Amino acid sequence: MNDLFEDAPADNTPEFTVSEISGAVKKAIEGGFSHVRIRGEVGRVSRPGSGHIYLDLKDDRSVLSAVIWKGRAQGLAHRPEEGMEVIATGKLTTFPGQSKYQMVIEDIAPAGAGALMAMLERRKAALAAEGLFAPERKKPLPYLPEIIGVVTSPSGAVIRDILHRLRDRFPRKVLVWPVAVQGAKCAPEVAAAIRGFNALTPGGALPRPDLLIVARGGGSLEDLWGFNEEIVARAAAASDIPLISAVGHETDTTLIDFVSDMRAPTPTAAAELAVPVRMELMAWTDQQGARLSRALTTALAQRQQRLRDLGRALPQVEALVEGPRQRLDYLGERLPNALRGAAAKKRLQMSEAALRPGILSRRLAEDQRRLDGLAARLVPALKRRTREARTELTQASRALRADVLQGRLARQSERLETVLRRLSDRASRQQSERRARLEALDRLRETLGYVETLKRGYAVVRGDGAVVTGIAAAKSAQSLEIEFADGRIAVSNTSQGRLL
Repeated sequence: MNDLFEDAPADNTPEFTVSEISGAVKKAIEGGFSHVRIRGEVGRVSRPGSGHIYLDLKDDRSVLSAVIWKGRAQGLAHRPEEGMEVIATGKLTTFPGQSKYQMVIEDIAPAGAGALMAMLERRKAALAAEGLFAPERKKPLPYLPEIIGVVTSPSGAVIRDILHRLRDRFPRKVLVWPVAVQGAKCAPEVAAAIRGFNALTPGGALPRPDLLIVARGGGSLEDLWGFNEEIVARAAAASDIPLISAVGHETDTTLIDFVSDMRAPTPTAAAELAVPVRMELMAWTDQQGARLSRALTTALAQRQQRLRDLGRALPQVEALVEGPRQRLDYLGERLPNALRGAAAKKRLQMSEAALRPGILSRRLAEDQRRLDGLAARLVPALKRRTREARTELTQASRALRADVLQGRLARQSERLETVLRRLSDRASRQQSERRARLEALDRLRETLGYVETLKRGYAVVRGDGAVVTGIAAAKSAQSLEIEFADGRIAVSNTSQGRLL
């Protein structure tokens, strides 16, 4: 039996270590699939603290593990999300630590506009569920902002259109925060600009704007995708400053349009929403002033008419005095008889019976007692009145001192000079304003007059004293007169002219 084992042929199959076989598989896979593009649906997505992105690509039958290294992940235009259909570009390799193969993704993009729209709808539904699109959270725009902050590219036509429109309507101070408006840097820079404007101090060295405009020109869905990113939408929703979104053309819609306080179809329309038209505002102010003047005039006229109506309702003066005048006449007729009766009555009282010595003595004694009582009260009253008069005289003398009078006079003089100076300044200012307005109207008259037009080579033709505007009128006129900038020429029927 031992001889049989010794005579058996030996197995010549080579032996490999685990590392050797793993390295061989790695070389085979990387050599055969060094550059591939794979279309699939994003499954599980993991973003650990290292900055790498781990995800699964799957279809209805298979799953492929994939990784995006940190350096590539930072430059992606579209970050992968679960359920998103994508086209991934990279290479296949192995991970010997787990005996598995995986794809190292160098670039990943949605598989067409349909995938982008599906992802956009999911984001839109999620933000709407949080209430970021609710109308009650939108802030009203200021009627006339002092400072307007614009978040856009500093080199595009958008900022020029906005500045030109603001200058035409109502010039305002504008702060521009330059950002990239497409590509991987668009979303973080736009979100940082919105937060940066909100972090400024009102009235500081760099004042905080009263209104924000986030603007970009038109483009494809991919070009505008930065404004569909969640960080941009949340930054716009958290802005304490009212925000107008003006991204793309009127038919373009991005997530920032739903969370902003106002959406403008174009950047130029955003400038129109930001400020009113200065000339229209001035015209409206003039109209309101004219209405106020008319209202005051009408109210005054109505009150004057009311006063006249009330005056007509009052009784006549003659009617008011007729009764008293008649009563006076009646009493005047009775007065002589009443005087005679009163005289007779007094005469009776002064008769001899009333002048008897006893009665006179008694009346004289009563009057003397009354007089003595009054005399006793008179002396204290005179002394008290004298003291009061002396006190009043002392106070009056103090008030009439020279220094007091001079102080009063100086204060009155200063007050008078102040009033005169204010009246003089106001009169000078009004005179200057009216002179400036008159000069402007005179310049406008000269500009709109036809004499200035004649100086540019035009002429006025008159036929029989009336302005001629056609050949028929010129042929039918007896005489023609042509006016130039430096004079007039009369033309007769024989076509001979003379200088006027």
